[in-house]
Amino acid sequence: MIELHGVTKSVPSGNGTLTILHPLDLTIERGAVAAVTGPSGSGKSTLLGLVAGLDAPTAGRVIIDGVDITTLDEDGLARLRGSRIGFVFQFFHLLPSLTAYENVLVPMEIAGSKDAPARATALLGEVGLSDRGHHYPSQLSGGEQQRVAIARALANDPPLLLADEPTGNLDTATGHAIIELLLGINRVRNTTLVLVTHDPELAARAHVAIALRDGRVVEAVR
Repeated sequence: MIELHGVTKSVPSGNGTLTILHPLDLTIERGAVAAVTGPSGSGKSTLLGLVAGLDAPTAGRVIIDGVDITTLDEDGLARLRGSRIGFVFQFFHLLPSLTAYENVLVPMEIAGSKDAPARATALLGEVGLSDRGHHYPSQLSGGEQQRVAIARALANDPPLLLADEPTGNLDTATGHAIIELLLGINRVRNTTLVLVTHDPELAARAHVAIALRDGRVVEAVR
């Protein structure tokens, strides 16, 4: 599902170059749960951005679902993200002027899905918010907003779900509920799930745990 071959990421820094991610080879099988851990500045979010096609590696190849995304132009990357990758962020990134239902509906309308209204309703039910679809983000708790974000990420039934600190802005109990929801999606849908997390409990439950430090993999446990 995910293959990284000799992937590096460097950026200009002063008179030299700062290497954020050192040469990395990695394979994550379809249907697996992978947790990426490490201290702040270790390269976790950079790695997720490269897998998502939101950033380009300085060197190496990133292959997602059989497609070498390093060869795609911006339009090709946008199409791939729209159809094959769902995103869940720490701060939800819901559109404040739209209801929960409308936030879930938007990606399907962009994709031209014919059954978008019924599917949006079903997805809200799947994340436990059947009775909250008419509420705006400001009327929802943090946990409810994250559930809406997860439903939106699943809108086009992507085979890959990327989550960047999905519980980082939530209290412990709510965070656990969100983790259970994400792991349940993995089990039921066989969705490949890659999470950046500081939570050692979550990392222990993943099929693959990848620990980064200073842009290098210091441990990879299966």
